[in-house]
Amino acid sequence: MSSFWSWYIAIISLANILACVWLIRWTAKKRPGEAAEHETTGHEWDGLREYNNPMPRWWLWLFYISIVFGLIYLVLYPGLGNFQGVLGWSQYSAWEDEVERVEEQVSPLFASYAEMPIPELAENDEAMQTGRRLFGNNCAVCHGADGGGRPGFPNIANNVWQWGGEPDEIRKSVMDGRQAVMPPMGAALGEDGVEEVAAYVFSLSGRDAPEDLVSRGAERFAAQCAACHGPDGQGNKALGAPNLTDDNWTYGGGLEAIKTSIRDGRRGRMPAQKELLGEDRVHVLAAYVYSLSAHEREQEAGSDD
Repeated sequence: MSSFWSWYIAIISLANILACVWLIRWTAKKRPGEAAEHETTGHEWDGLREYNNPMPRWWLWLFYISIVFGLIYLVLYPGLGNFQGVLGWSQYSAWEDEVERVEEQVSPLFASYAEMPIPELAENDEAMQTGRRLFGNNCAVCHGADGGGRPGFPNIANNVWQWGGEPDEIRKSVMDGRQAVMPPMGAALGEDGVEEVAAYVFSLSGRDAPEDLVSRGAERFAAQCAACHGPDGQGNKALGAPNLTDDNWTYGGGLEAIKTSIRDGRRGRMPAQKELLGEDRVHVLAAYVYSLSAHEREQEAGSDD
């Protein structure tokens, strides 16, 4: 805050307090010509008459005490512009002190969780209750309360993972974040090329598309897209290139949505949580995310058997 506004606030605040003192003293004085004691103001309703009496002294002293309290408060705490008060209190320091006190209490618990492998931790009900709260506070706004995602934000409750779904891969995604880059291909392919490649990608998940577009799109795909998504379109987790042969689409799997992705590109970003949460909390959060897809992993394991 600039010095001008600091002084402006301080002067206005003190002037209002002094104005209150003057107003109380002025109204408390009995001036000549005023109505005699117990004389009414002439207002009467339902048998109740309004007397023209001064305020009781105890009431006036309450006003004075409030004013003195306000002045003492402004000396001790911030309230007059840039003046921080003689106690040096601030909402930031109070918040930091509270965080430090809480951290002292919960750090041993998170440290004990951090020593457990993620698959084992995912079976710990108490830890997963904590993980659910961490997820709700930090992740649900993008991925949904159930982890099911929404357009532009992937579903993390299934067993389809753009960057890999192994415990260490999930932990790295949460810890360090991810930056996905699908470059815009509209200029390189032209509108006809976008139409053809979109038809081919559309067909990869078993859906019908015009055969002439699919055949030409397959050639363009091999030349322009296979380096990232693989020759069969099954993706590359090391690059964060998604599998195009299943029915899981972060930005929508309709033909127009696929065209938009190819023409304009996509830039999805998963923000790193290490600085915000710390490694021990990230470990619990990663275990909770891992637990969201436990049912699908069990089903896939059963089908493999």
